[in-house]
Amino acid sequence: MPATITVKKISDGPYTFEVTVSETNGSTRHAVTMSDATWKSLAKGQGTLEQCIEASFRFLLDNEPKEAILSRFDVMVITRYFPNFASELPGYLSRL
Repeated sequence: MPATITVKKISDGPYTFEVTVSETNGSTRHAVTMSDATWKSLAKGQGTLEQCIEASFRFLLDNEPKEAILSRFDVMVITRYFPNFASELPGYLSRL
């Protein structure tokens, strides 16, 4: 069963989100930031802010367990660990 990802926007400028990833073996919580410019660059006009964050977590979960995801980070940090993130994200967005 795929993970349940709950995304809640908690502030603007830069946007801050509270993300909960739940699986049968427990859940993790994350605080994620993203600027408007980053959202426009990554999403390329697809989806909402929350969908961009959810797609980012779907990408992360395909590459590592939820416990390995940082508890606080800016979404662009993902590119440091996974250089293919920006090019693959539109595909994840299209599946939401």
